[in-house]
Amino acid sequence: MEGNKQRVYFVIDMKSFFASVECAERGLDPMTTKLVVADESRTDKTICLAVSPGLRALGVKNRCRLFEIPKNIDYIIAPPRMKKYIEYSANIYGLYLKYVSKDDIHVYSIDESFIDATQYLKLYNLTPKRFAVKLINEIAEKKRIPATCGIGTNMYLAKIALDITAKKTPDHIAFLNEEAYKETLWEHTPLKDFWQISTGTVKRLAKYGVYTMKGITTLDEKLLYKEFGINAELLIDHAYGRESCTMQDIKAYKGKSKSISSSQILFEDYEFKKARLVFEEMIQNTCYDMMSRNLIAKSGSFYIGYSKDTISSDGESVKLPDATNLFSLILPEMLKKFDKYAFKGALIRKLGVSFNVVDKSCEGYDLFVDYDKIEKEKKSELAVLEIKRKYGKNSVLKGIDFQDGATMQIRNKLIGGHNGE
Repeated sequence: MEGNKQRVYFVIDMKSFFASVECAERGLDPMTTKLVVADESRTDKTICLAVSPGLRALGVKNRCRLFEIPKNIDYIIAPPRMKKYIEYSANIYGLYLKYVSKDDIHVYSIDESFIDATQYLKLYNLTPKRFAVKLINEIAEKKRIPATCGIGTNMYLAKIALDITAKKTPDHIAFLNEEAYKETLWEHTPLKDFWQISTGTVKRLAKYGVYTMKGITTLDEKLLYKEFGINAELLIDHAYGRESCTMQDIKAYKGKSKSISSSQILFEDYEFKKARLVFEEMIQNTCYDMMSRNLIAKSGSFYIGYSKDTISSDGESVKLPDATNLFSLILPEMLKKFDKYAFKGALIRKLGVSFNVVDKSCEGYDLFVDYDKIEKEKKSELAVLEIKRKYGKNSVLKGIDFQDGATMQIRNKLIGGHNGE
């Protein structure tokens, strides 16, 4: 490992991050403390966002519901505080910057980051493992958050080392190169433990009697391309432990298409009329989002999830007559499809809207549009947006935001759907 001249990547993950932050804030050790992060005001069926390592050691699973935790266990229920978790995440990123350039860090999620450690091993005269230990200890000392680390000769192997191998090591640090990967994980099951292997992929591979990574390498590549299309290339590479994507590739990547989306899991089951109201609010909010970024929508889509899966989730795309970000022009087109495709007698629990967007310079309207009216609405909405920027999202609200079932006032105070305090 120390003599390997290939690139060396780390993936560092904070253990049960939200729960560990809550423990740290209380001066408690997350490895021994029994704590869950959950909003108990939503009933005992609410999902636990995080379970401390101390509680997981007793068999309590992550993402369980409160009522599923054994009654004989005494534990702390901490309400979620998303601002606090974002603050900790930013501070941990700051700790990485003491040792590594931002050009060699890719933040994968709020609690997980990739680091290209290659050039720093010689700089600090450390082996990969000792450098990983140094970073993990820094996080533990400064923020009191326990972490795990996967080390690999490419980004995929580092991620697999984290997700599978590090869980079995006493110090929660593991290393993989292609040889070690084949030797220790080619026969590993289940396949869904591997990064980017979905349940659907597992089922499709099972048709050919394949249940391991080694099994994938035995299939004819033509068959794999026929079954998975272009995705077969990644599947084959990962089966052999190969990964062509580098940190430099990630930093250089620029998306060709843009979209803006919004989704909600409603506070309770909503009848059609109330769900339609929330749908309007979501479109209104997304229009403000587009305005703030100088973007306009060419088309949109929506998603409806029904209560307890009584009816299969559904969605539809919507072609807009004009590329715009004006609520008055977008709403009628979206409602037309929503009213047509939503099941009126079914209870709704999830909603999502999405818009394909382009730069505002592409804005254009047909000859029959009242341009004076459009310009007047633009000025009005931009003024509202400026007030919201200065005084908060709830400083200006519309009539629909005060109707029974409206969620905007509450949602504006949340981060990631949870308490933002």
